[in-house]
Amino acid sequence: MNYLEHVGKYFLMLKQVFKRPQKRSVFGAALFREIEDLGLKSIGIVAFISFFVGGVVSIQTALNVESPLIPKSLIGFATKRSMILEFAPTFASIILAGKVGSFITSSIGTMRVTEQIDALEVMGINSLNYLVLPKILAALLFYPLLVFLAIFLGIFGGWIAGVLTDLFHSLDYITGIQMDFDPFLIKYAFIKSVVFAFVIATIPSYHGYYVKGGALEVGRASTQAVVWTSVVIILLNYFLTQLLLG
Repeated sequence: MNYLEHVGKYFLMLKQVFKRPQKRSVFGAALFREIEDLGLKSIGIVAFISFFVGGVVSIQTALNVESPLIPKSLIGFATKRSMILEFAPTFASIILAGKVGSFITSSIGTMRVTEQIDALEVMGINSLNYLVLPKILAALLFYPLLVFLAIFLGIFGGWIAGVLTDLFHSLDYITGIQMDFDPFLIKYAFIKSVVFAFVIATIPSYHGYYVKGGALEVGRASTQAVVWTSVVIILLNYFLTQLLLG
């Protein structure tokens, strides 16, 4: 099956996904369940990695800023810009593509190979709408919050790294954070997080929904979903950066 066929099936899948839910009560319960599975259970890993990434960025910047002509406030400025522009929205999304993407593919794929999806279709339920739409909405609602949490913890982690290593003073770091603040960069990070959240929810769902075979094929589909989700995120990151900042 060629790539164009996959792309066509993907967009046909989205057409079915965005039909009106049949029962709002059932849909609401599914949405809150997906928020817990895809969002709340991802806070720990995103917070842990963001905190230490911010610390590493600040330490590396401090070690490379040795000239007395360069102000130490550049460390806080560089950490802030790095977390907002790239590390928080893109790096966190890559992490979520691995953690959440494999979970989505394996859960839907297991339902496919055990014929649970066929049972939903027999009962007249739009299985794509029932299974995928709550995941998309949960990701769109919660992942921007995770990205903003990653920004905050990354900047905070950089400050903690300076306090523990004495490579720079807290006042210089805070001055750098406050220096040349551009509100559009927050909007830029928000736009990227929303786009990446949609990709993370839909591409793994596609691989899981159309899997054929047994448990082995579900595992392979999970791997493919993570790979293709990461590839699409990297490509979209390039185009969004060029479009919004170019």
